[in-house]
Amino acid sequence: MAQTNTDQAQGLRNTMKNQQPLSTPNRRVKVITVTGGKGGVGKSNVSLNLAITMASLGKKVMLLDADLGLANIDVMLGLSVKRNLFNVLRGECTLDDIIIRGPHDLMILPATSGTQSMVELSSAQHAALIRAFGDLKADVDVLIVDTAAGISSMVLSFARAAQDILVVVCDEPTSVTDAYALMKILSRDYGVFRFKIVANMVRTMKEGQDLFAQLTKVAERFLDASLELVGCIPYDPNVKMAIKRQQVIVDAYPKSPAAIAFRALANRAMTWPIPYQAEGHLQFFIENMLSIKEM
Repeated sequence: MAQTNTDQAQGLRNTMKNQQPLSTPNRRVKVITVTGGKGGVGKSNVSLNLAITMASLGKKVMLLDADLGLANIDVMLGLSVKRNLFNVLRGECTLDDIIIRGPHDLMILPATSGTQSMVELSSAQHAALIRAFGDLKADVDVLIVDTAAGISSMVLSFARAAQDILVVVCDEPTSVTDAYALMKILSRDYGVFRFKIVANMVRTMKEGQDLFAQLTKVAERFLDASLELVGCIPYDPNVKMAIKRQQVIVDAYPKSPAAIAFRALANRAMTWPIPYQAEGHLQFFIENMLSIKEM
């Protein structure tokens, strides 16, 4: 199987070398994976508000709904989806064909919901998804990946392929333990040592700092990893009201506490450096996914 994956990866590299450049020289794409270990921590809400805020600031942002079997990004925005990643994997269309436009011209790559086969992709399907990104023609500044909950191979792959990993936690014991489990696997087994933490739905700033302190204490003792608290999103009833309106809080209630915190997080994220070793259109993401397939 390892040899097969290596052959697939080399074949994809050869294909990419023969393609015309997909973007202007020196264009690099910021890739951020938003994950959390468990469901119910507000991960998709964080992804959406981060993506839409960046788009409102003039960035060309693409949001990949990588919860492949239980997609919800399109539902959260009330968008109509005709084709999704399932159709891409079946060879019926390309990624460019399934892009839907959200607020502020946000580009969304929708997944499917209630399709078991999308939850457990084969090696060949993984390779097909990578190839699809290699063919993507859309002009992108930032790619945000909203993963599924848990520690499936697909979640780990998307996390390892990103430049920045945002781990979303909330004030629940299982949230902290599951976030730690995710970071443990990534650091111990795959050499990922840097994680950015978002404390979500916290009652006070101190609660967010305490959550971060819990994770840091365990990480310093058992993991060779560096954690950074990059945002504390306050509990805000306006979030639920915005969701009912199928809007994000940064648009529906821009002066609310959570909206202000999301904008601060987005502005901070735009200052994170982009590695220089892989240039070109989504090249960093593709090269990392290719290297994952060889392992």
